[in-house]
Amino acid sequence: MLRIGVLGVGHLGKFHLNNWKEIPGVELVGFFDPNDEQAIAVAENYGIKRFSDPESLILNCDAVDIVAPTDHHFSICELAIRSGKHVFVEKPICETPEQARTLVKLAQESGIKFQVGHVERFNPAFMAVKDLGLQPLFIEVHRLAQFNPRGTEVSVILDLMIHDIDIILSLVKSDVRTISASGVAVLTDTPDIANARIEFDNGCVANLTSSRISMKKMRKMRLFQKDAYIGIDFLDKKAEVIQMDLGEDPNAFTFEIPTPTGHKTIAIRNPQVQDHNAIKEELLAFKYSIEHNTRTIVNETDGLLALDVAHRILERIAKNGMHE
Repeated sequence: MLRIGVLGVGHLGKFHLNNWKEIPGVELVGFFDPNDEQAIAVAENYGIKRFSDPESLILNCDAVDIVAPTDHHFSICELAIRSGKHVFVEKPICETPEQARTLVKLAQESGIKFQVGHVERFNPAFMAVKDLGLQPLFIEVHRLAQFNPRGTEVSVILDLMIHDIDIILSLVKSDVRTISASGVAVLTDTPDIANARIEFDNGCVANLTSSRISMKKMRKMRLFQKDAYIGIDFLDKKAEVIQMDLGEDPNAFTFEIPTPTGHKTIAIRNPQVQDHNAIKEELLAFKYSIEHNTRTIVNETDGLLALDVAHRILERIAKNGMHE
């Protein structure tokens, strides 16, 4: 039985509690949250113990699930790792790359399992295409959200764009060469809408747009590579593949187009998307890595790399002069 403690039971923390309660082989030891009103309600509604401080909860667990605000991630992660506990922490891993490098060093020296909650890695639409041998040369991303005061303690880059940064870094096996970016603060003191262009050493270019002040929601990624176009809709959980010379595929719609070197066969197909609860899947993956001593799917180094690129984007925006 894996003993789990949850730190932070706000909006997202409650989703985590609900999912842990459904996962077999887990004992939900309790939770910590400094908000009395919130904590009293959770203790009553969920029938689980409220701990008075993070230390006492951590000592009574095998692993912790940290769903606290970002500015608390580092201190709680450090405490848990030094106590020899496995760590799941919501994205971003912490506030600064310097903090993240410290956590990476501590986690790797301690031998604990460390997973960062980049939940889009477990999105059904991404899962449907991630094993198709993706080698993108150009990536276009739009992640747009309606304004919500929750999460505005950080910029739109750390709140929304970092999801796509992590996905892109998992696909493009190359170092970042250059970054250009611009951003606008509209309703908060940090960028609420931003665009970034990331160029990699292997020639791949990624263009990302994120906004938390849009009228409608959108979470789309388009991948272009030598022989294919792959579209991923993270919001509607759909995927599309348009490819040349696919061969026999009864599930594909094919047609021919004329080219300077003759006719080419184009095949369009929609990979089957197995709908599932992405949060539950990432928590199950964390539990599996602990029980089977395997590397977590989104490990501490992944969290550091995504945070580092996000901060390089923020630095570029600051250097260019953020518009207000």
